[in-house]
Amino acid sequence: MSQKSTERLRDYLAQLPPQSQALLMRELERAVERGDDVAVANLVLEQLRKIVRGAEEDERIEPRSDDPARLLFRPLEPFLAETNFPTRPGQLRRASLLPIWQWLAREGAPEAISEFEAALAAATESGPMEIAARKFQLAAAEAIIKVAAPTQDDRQRALSRVGPPSVVEDLLPIGLVLQAREALETLGSRLPSQIRVFADSQIASAMDALKLPSLQTPQLLPFALSLIAQRLAAPWQIIRLAIKMAASDDELRVAATPYGIAVTIALHDLSFVAACLRTDIRRGHFDYVGEQLKTLHDGVRGLRTELDLRNDSTWGRQLTSVRADTSNALQSEIDSVPGRVRRILRQRADKDITAGAKIDASEVEDAAALIDFVAVCRTYASELAINEVTLRTFSDLQHYVEQSTEGLVQSLRGGDARVRAFRQQQVKAAIRFCEVLFGHDYASLMNRAAENAVTGERKSSRAG
Repeated sequence: MSQKSTERLRDYLAQLPPQSQALLMRELERAVERGDDVAVANLVLEQLRKIVRGAEEDERIEPRSDDPARLLFRPLEPFLAETNFPTRPGQLRRASLLPIWQWLAREGAPEAISEFEAALAAATESGPMEIAARKFQLAAAEAIIKVAAPTQDDRQRALSRVGPPSVVEDLLPIGLVLQAREALETLGSRLPSQIRVFADSQIASAMDALKLPSLQTPQLLPFALSLIAQRLAAPWQIIRLAIKMAASDDELRVAATPYGIAVTIALHDLSFVAACLRTDIRRGHFDYVGEQLKTLHDGVRGLRTELDLRNDSTWGRQLTSVRADTSNALQSEIDSVPGRVRRILRQRADKDITAGAKIDASEVEDAAALIDFVAVCRTYASELAINEVTLRTFSDLQHYVEQSTEGLVQSLRGGDARVRAFRQQQVKAAIRFCEVLFGHDYASLMNRAAENAVTGERKSSRAG
């Protein structure tokens, strides 16, 4: 791709909302892993990462296994957030890594970097490289922690040399995670790769694995809990650790324990999913709506049933906000669907159909995706406070599409031959909607009826 085309692509990607950037990056990374459209995916990923990290002018953090910066920050990978969405306890901004690396090279630990780069030149992945990397991580952690907590007189001046406030906010957690690498790796090694149900036995195992003094500090416990949440098939279930620790589902008692941060983590992650859902709906992207709705439905229901939350508490208001924002976004989109369908299937008089009139196939597929969206919403309607509008809209769609399809099929039996092509396009669209609403068998039946209507009309004309 030419430089000009690359710049246009970058400008377009930069205009996307942060949630859309994050979702696009995630799906492209999945495509690369599957081997689909690798060249295109890698090109777009490269530009997205430059935008998110704000590192267009610097290529020092490159995707190489022997890159010093990448080796230094490797223990942070499970906790990095790619998006501009606000981070939560247990998360770090990927965009913070470059300024911190630059500060380390400039004044934080230049000797340690030089020593590490020299060690890399003679090291191997399985031998001295790992030893050298760990030594470097500890040296960098010491320098980072030192600058994050200097004397009061020079604190602001020292921190301003590292980077902007968002980087400074990540500075101490990054140093502490690097310092606690072995403890976090030990925790990870003692957890299953995936925990399908976080029941009593799994909770007991997780609590036993957490019994490392270095992970019990207020700064590191959120990272340990994040590591466990990543292994859960339903990440919201991380709240069960807090409930177990408090020996109560009462919000006040749970919040009084250090593990109460697990509830904050769960609520933040649900807020992020809700934000991604709203962005996708606004942009007309429905590929992952089902997955997002299930996550929100299960999470909201889980927090409401397993925790005794007060409506006027911080946690209670957060959960109410997630539910309300999701409901408003869904209801607005659901209300628009019948109108979209009617515009396509509305039977017009022959005189109102111009010669060569066509129905946009992409508009039909968009409407079909919206009908499927309403159908998916039915599954999760009650918990997300959209039960009434979803059931009413789906029932109206079924009635209207059924009646319209039958009427359009009948219109193929007669009428002006000049407009028959447009009528056939309408019938084809109606059958597509029938497939979503009633299933393949009913759609096939209506398709045969349409074919018979056209064939019968032609035979009748020839006989005359």
